[in-house]
Formats: sequence, C-alpha cells, structure tokens
Amino acid sequence: MELDRLDLAILDHLQANGRATAQDLGDAAHLSASPSHRRQKLLEDAGVIKRYVALLDQDKVGLPVNVFVTVKLANHQDETLRGFERAIEACPEVMEMYEMTGATDFLLRVVAADIASYEAFLRGRLVHIPGVHSFESAMALKRVVYRTNLPLRQGAR
Repeated sequence: MELDRLDLAILDHLQANGRATAQDLGDAAHLSASPSHRRQKLLEDAGVIKRYVALLDQDKVGLPVNVFVTVKLANHQDETLRGFERAIEACPEVMEMYEMTGATDFLLRVVAADIASYEAFLRGRLVHIPGVHSFESAMALKRVVYRTNLPLRQGAR
C-alpha cells in the first residue's frame, strides 16, 4: 500500500491520540469525517495500523526497572534460534526482543519491579532456556528519550 500525505496525516494523528474520532482525523488530514474514516479502515485492513493500545506509565504500575540483556546462543541452528524466540515470547517481562548482528545474537528489554525481580527472571527463566551460552545485563539508570510515534515521511505526495 502506497501511503499519501492524507494517510500520513491520519496516521500521525492516531499515533498521538489513538482515540481520535473520525472528525478529529478529518480535521488533521483536511478531509470530512466520512472519507477520513474510510481511509482509517483501509489502513487497518492493510495492516498498517496493527492495533490500538493504552500506553502505561511503568513507574506508576510498579515496574520502574529497565534492563537491557544481550544474549549469545551456543549455536545458530534454526532449532536453537526458534526455540529461544518461543521461550522469550512466553516471558511477559520481556518487552522487546531483537535478533542482532555482531558479537551477540539477541537484545532484550526486560522490565521489573526491582533488582530482586530481575534476578528471579534470570535465575528462573533465562538460564534455563536451551541453547543460551551467555548473557550480559545492563541496567538503565533513567529513560532519556522514549517515543512511540514513528517519524512518518513528511515529504510524501
């Protein structure tokens, strides 16, 4: 699906306010409510809009700790890679997982209530996943930049 400037205006507005009405979206894209709603539906059907969520404050829900974990696997056989991915997908404290190039195989962002909770994740989950050769943890001291809005192309047609 080729996105035009109207689609990008709708998407940009939805990123800032997922509860925007069709009229709000129309105003943002300089359309009336009905065509903006149709475009929104087309973007949903095409999978450009995956879902709508509420963003929570980690501190206020008792999960202030962010830990970045690099993981090196024992080998790169498909079974080992897929097994690790499935095991991590089942861990609710892992917020993000990326397969990486370079010295490590995966980068994880793990949230926890405190250091003891993170240690419980390590000892109770991570070290027991078959194929894990080594891992290294880095605790985030504070979040400096956090974005959920993608930087949509401003120069689209």
